Amino acid sequence: MKFLEITIPKDRIPKYPRGKGKSKLMVVRREPFSIEHRMFYDIVNILDGKYLILLNDTKVIKARLTLIKSSGKSVDLLYISHKDNVVKGMLKGRVKKGWILKTKKGRVFEVLGRDGDGYVYLKINEDIHRILEDEGKMPLPPYIQREPTKEDEIYYQTVYAKKEGSIAAPTAGLHFTEEILQEMKKRGVGIYYITLHVGPGTFKPVKDPEKHRMESEYYHIPEDVINSIEYHKGRGGKILCVGTTTVRAIESYAITGKLSGYTDLYIKPPFKFRMTDALLTNFHLPDGTPIQLVAAFLGWDKLRICYEEALKNDYMFYSYGDAMLII
Repeated sequence: MKFLEITIPKDRIPKYPRGKGKSKLMVVRREPFSIEHRMFYDIVNILDGKYLILLNDTKVIKARLTLIKSSGKSVDLLYISHKDNVVKGMLKGRVKKGWILKTKKGRVFEVLGRDGDGYVYLKINEDIHRILEDEGKMPLPPYIQREPTKEDEIYYQTVYAKKEGSIAAPTAGLHFTEEILQEMKKRGVGIYYITLHVGPGTFKPVKDPEKHRMESEYYHIPEDVINSIEYHKGRGGKILCVGTTTVRAIESYAITGKLSGYTDLYIKPPFKFRMTDALLTNFHLPDGTPIQLVAAFLGWDKLRICYEEALKNDYMFYSYGDAMLII
């Protein structure tokens, strides 16, 4: 099996979150295989001191920007990166080299063209981060099918977000509240932070798992975190990664020995996990790279059962959906 052939009804893809800490939580035990239905705040009663939790502290930037053509029609730009005064982004709609696009406040973007992968390049004469902070919006995934609001600046961001650089949220972490994190610490659960800035690869569907290539994303793991992980594992402890981005960062280190850099690690079945013992994740798009990673960790057959159980028990899917804890 290379894909999860399952259909997610539109009414199971929430446009708004339940609220931090209030999601459902499917607890999946791998050996022996079992499924239990809980609420996310119950996680404090499930995990104990044998677990060390890794969280991705990346911060989502307001990477979505509305640009207006000379005709008056608007197009949405998703900022990806920039070099000097040239911005690279994803832009739906027809534009031509030389066209001038403007923001609502009159900032000017000149179209330089597209590359072979479909990315658009635009010339600007002002700092892009200043523009995004002033006029940008949170980059909600297209399947949410609504305009971002001020509330999304809270809900589409983890409570521990610190280092700016992502154009999509590490969604498994959206469920945590400060109170839940503090309660787990009181119960002896170690909590540590690493960074992986989520890039455009998160939006790209997998057409052929054998040929698919991940786009590089920057990650950083503090040396004291690695020391704590290795000490914890050496004493028989378990490492729980919150989200597929965290898995990719720590497994990249396990393979390369590099604490920081760019990774294009694509995890799909079969894969030998060197650091990850448990995983907290959301319910993902059937044709994306995150679900390939979860299948590598759990197995396609068990994953199918989990998704069927989620459909039967009114779980919500994708970014603002519910969570699954695999231990």
